[in-house]
Amino acid sequence: MRDRPRHRLARRAAAFTVAGSFAAVAGLAAALVPWSWVPGGHLVPKAAGDLFTAAQIARAERYSHVQRLLGWASYFLSLGVLVLLGLTPRGSRLLRRVAPFRRWWLAVPVGVLAVLLVERLVALPFSIASHRVDLRYGISRQGWLGLSTDQAKGLLVAWVTTSLALLVLAGVARRSPRWWFAWVGATAVGLSVAGSFLYPVLVEPLFSTFTPMAPGPFKQSIFALADREGVHIDDVLVSDASRRTTTLNAYVSGFGSTRRVVVYDNLLNDLSPGEARVVIAHELGHAKHNDVVLGTALGAVGSVGGVALLALLLDTDRLRRWSATTGPGDPAAVALVLALVAVGGFLVSPAQNAVSRAIEARADRVSIETTGADAAFVRMQQQLALSSLADPNPPWLSQLWRGTHPTVLQRAGLPASLRDAGR
Repeated sequence: MRDRPRHRLARRAAAFTVAGSFAAVAGLAAALVPWSWVPGGHLVPKAAGDLFTAAQIARAERYSHVQRLLGWASYFLSLGVLVLLGLTPRGSRLLRRVAPFRRWWLAVPVGVLAVLLVERLVALPFSIASHRVDLRYGISRQGWLGLSTDQAKGLLVAWVTTSLALLVLAGVARRSPRWWFAWVGATAVGLSVAGSFLYPVLVEPLFSTFTPMAPGPFKQSIFALADREGVHIDDVLVSDASRRTTTLNAYVSGFGSTRRVVVYDNLLNDLSPGEARVVIAHELGHAKHNDVVLGTALGAVGSVGGVALLALLLDTDRLRRWSATTGPGDPAAVALVLALVAVGGFLVSPAQNAVSRAIEARADRVSIETTGADAAFVRMQQQLALSSLADPNPPWLSQLWRGTHPTVLQRAGLPASLRDAGR
């Protein structure tokens, strides 16, 4: 039998940890996230007809509609399979068959691989259909071999990182069945920071080749932009993205010594120098405000509460009975843990994406204010949308749940809205 007083104390501590962590995330977000997209004013989006022809709008809407259907179907089917495996005895029975090891530290990674493979196989027909659509519309330049290779690499990364996290969870839970959430929560903070720091140097090179931007007047103008924004950069890297896609993009990843500003090679080829500078100024805006650090901090603090909430759920007799597992230290509970994490990820997506959209809007403001190139900014948004066939008016629910950036019409309306606000 459980030691009831100590068990109740541990559950209370976990509940307080959940409340405290989520309150801390809310407080940090309220204080640090730039929620006002147009300080001192309000955003007036552009009309779709001001940016695109009727034919361009119709083509983008057709493409986006099909890809949304495929994406949502794949997502919910994968989520449903995880829930089926995690919240019924099917998952534990499967894992005991494929990972019948007496050593739990062998059974956990084998179990993780089994669940991830099932999830990927269920989603495979949708991935194939989605790639066919990309090829038909000219979005993708990647053949089936290249796509399969990238998918295999993605599976490998997911397997290694997920196995590491669940090995920590199971190992600590086996040694401290009541208080494991405290130790694992602290470890989650460290893993979140380490993952964000190491991702640019360990994971990104698996999928792309990076070379320093060629010397010349354009590169000198980028360093001048960085100086105006007060951002130190050692270099700007160019990714060989054109071998995979026609989509134009740039991004910032890492922090400290691993921070890098990356530009797609096709962005440099397809945009004018003025438009490309506006894109890079946006990315330098992320660096100026340490947005990677902000996102990492919010995720790390939130992970503490997430682990504590997971501990409360895994401690319930009903879930253990449904899943036919004995607790978080049971290797057969891998499917249950992954199912609960997936459901949690779905539920918090609107909040995460709201933060992301606000941060992206601030980076847009920095770009506009630094370059003063309002017209080039609007042209750049047009070109980015055309290259990716972005839907000018995505359904509000899709934008709420999956929109990490403002829509193209919102972004194109930002320069005029800032002028109207007196900035």
